[in-house]
Amino acid sequence: MATGDFKRAVLVTGGAGFIGSHLVRRLVKNYPDTLVVNLDLLTYAGNLENLRDVENAPNYRFAKADICDAKQVNALFEQFKFEGVFHLAAESHVDRSISDPMAFVKTNVLGTGVLLNAYRAYRADGGKFYQISTDEVFGSLTDEGFFTETTAYDPRSPYSASKASADHLVRAYHHTYHLPVVISNCSNNYGSHQFPEKLIPLMINNIKHEKSLPVYGAGINVRDWLWVDDHVAAIDLIYHQGKTGETYAIGGGNEWRNIDLVHFLCDEADAQLQRTIGASRKLVTFVQDRAGHDHRYAIDASKLQKELGWKPSVTFEEGLRLTIKWYLENSDWLNHITTGNYQEYYKKHYS
Repeated sequence: MATGDFKRAVLVTGGAGFIGSHLVRRLVKNYPDTLVVNLDLLTYAGNLENLRDVENAPNYRFAKADICDAKQVNALFEQFKFEGVFHLAAESHVDRSISDPMAFVKTNVLGTGVLLNAYRAYRADGGKFYQISTDEVFGSLTDEGFFTETTAYDPRSPYSASKASADHLVRAYHHTYHLPVVISNCSNNYGSHQFPEKLIPLMINNIKHEKSLPVYGAGINVRDWLWVDDHVAAIDLIYHQGKTGETYAIGGGNEWRNIDLVHFLCDEADAQLQRTIGASRKLVTFVQDRAGHDHRYAIDASKLQKELGWKPSVTFEEGLRLTIKWYLENSDWLNHITTGNYQEYYKKHYS
């Protein structure tokens, strides 16, 4: 049994980040009998303002800790005897991995190993260690074909190589120690509360302020886009109904070239800002292509759809309009991120 009056306790690592905060919110609101513990080190991408609406919920706890610190992690596991772990804490920005690869090796590989050891030693029965991974571990596609659960790993950046290593560790602990694990590989996420170094919020913010819109190369790289709320709904479903030891691919079925996406963002943001439609396209600036830039990602999510009944709830255009609207209406949140003031929120409310 979990600590206190709750039926169970689960751990979400990286719960103050983009996808993690959406997952924490969903678990806290949908499972009032579950104690949800959010472990986050609050590096640059961790923002507790993302969770203002649930921070005082009786079944929510926050723990500032480093997943690479076995002492801190073991103490949490010993206290709460987590039934399950949703592991999202990771360094995740490709450009940062190119300039500082060892930070990615430490957090994404060592940190995953520390968590697996703690889960093995202290876990309660009935749950899973859920590794949330990425489609980037599969490498790059040509203009044809899709990534599936059986696609061979072929990472092309320090980021994707570190995530691939973590996935291998999770599978090894399943086979060696019989830990109940599950892995999902998702396509590019978008939605509210995403750190504005990422493509979509960066472009929306720059459009709003009429700043340059940097696009790598010729903008012909293709990505499959997944609305973050659909992603966390899939995570919830896989944790509770997915088969132990299995891998599930989660994709939005939305393949767009980067340049076409940026043009859509320009036109839709112009409309919402009541500007001349297309005016912001003049801000597009093509910059030198990223080193090792994968050409195309696309996921076949048919296994998840057939076995567990999941499907996206919105079209990409609908999700983008909602996303643009959120960023334009939440200028305080965005300003706190871009100025760094969001880091003061933790000091004020949790120190």
